[in-house]
Amino acid sequence: MVIWKFDIISAIEFDKSGDHLATGDRGGRVVLFERTDKKEHGGNRKDLEKTDYSISKHPEFRYKTEFQSHEPEVIFVHFYCSNYLLHLEIEEKINKIRWCQSANGALFLLSTNDKTIKYWKVQEKKIKKVADISMVPSKATGKANVANSSVASTPKPHLANGGHTDKSYTSLSNDLLFPPGGVSSLRLPVVVVTCNETNLVARCRRVYAHAHDYHINSISNNSDGETFISADDLRINLWNLEISNQSFNIVDVKPTNMEDLTGTILVVVTFITKSKIL
Repeated sequence: MVIWKFDIISAIEFDKSGDHLATGDRGGRVVLFERTDKKEHGGNRKDLEKTDYSISKHPEFRYKTEFQSHEPEVIFVHFYCSNYLLHLEIEEKINKIRWCQSANGALFLLSTNDKTIKYWKVQEKKIKKVADISMVPSKATGKANVANSSVASTPKPHLANGGHTDKSYTSLSNDLLFPPGGVSSLRLPVVVVTCNETNLVARCRRVYAHAHDYHINSISNNSDGETFISADDLRINLWNLEISNQSFNIVDVKPTNMEDLTGTILVVVTFITKSKIL
């Protein structure tokens, strides 16, 4: 069995309820799974923790959907001490995934590679199909006659100072008229929404970029449901989910002289109930 490099899982995360699982791979894809055996064991994780019996088998998850979260990109870094640009290749590998609060049946999550964080919304959408509907010839003819009579009965356009044209108004656009006797049949494309068929659609709502000089190693959403933090080797930034062009630096351990550096940030997690503690 051959396992491709881009299929290797690089990030994994359960949501708060334990009913959904998200994985990210080195190819920049995010794959979602949904738990299928929760009804057999009494519901969500909180209910299971209250039971006094052990679960005889492992939870079962089925494939739900997947989407391409990140693509490889090239960024250019300008060195002020010289007159040249250095280009850096940023791979698409997913470093971290974090679930956010769900709303209106939609799933929300954050995913990041080395430089860019994205905010995703995954929601079921009803499938729309385009179908051709043939109208009844008698009705089509009747409607065509009505349309023809309405065009013919349109008053003549008046010119300035009360004048009017000598030609018939309908003779100016003969291509738009229905033929005498109406149209025998008329087929119109109509969009039909099926009630039973749905499709999961992933849409990127926000992109948070250009805020880290070093590779992002952590993202963690706060308990307020409105903000999250991101961290690289030397800095921690605070973001608002709805504002992608501005962040606040709350921790900076970069010394003036890099030779004095004694440690780096490896991982950052916010407190589960207090967003001010991390």
